Amino acid sequence: QVQVVESGGGLVQPGGSLRLSCAASGTITNIYSMGWYRQAPGKQRELVAVITGSSSTIYGDSVKGRFTISRDSAKTTVYLQMNSLEPEDTAVYSCNVIVAVSGRSGPFNAWGQGTLVTVSS
Repeated sequence: QVQVVESGGGLVQPGGSLRLSCAASGTITNIYSMGWYRQAPGKQRELVAVITGSSSTIYGDSVKGRFTISRDSAKTTVYLQMNSLEPEDTAVYSCNVIVAVSGRSGPFNAWGQGTLVTVSS
C-alpha cells in the first residue's frame, strides 16, 4: 500500500555535509508526518527530524542547528540536509511516514529500508 524509498547515505569526513532523500508512494490520501530516525550500533533508535502535514518541524537535540528537514511541493518527498557532520552521527538512518491510505481507516505507519551514514576520516 505504501512504499518508502531512501537514498543519499554514504561515507563523509567529519565537518562535511550529506543530503538524504525519502520518497513515499502508494495509495496515500493524506500525509500526517514524514521524518528520519537513526540507530547507531549498540544504541537505541532516536529521533533525528520530523516534518508534519502542517509543516511543523521537530528536531532531536543532538542535531539542532546542524540538520534541516524539508520537503518538495508535492509533500511526498522529504530531504534531510546534514551539515557539520560528526563521527557521532554515524548510524543507519531510516525514514518513517505516517499517512492515510485509501480504503483503510486510521493512520498507516511505514518505514524505509534504512541507509547507512558513516562519518569518518
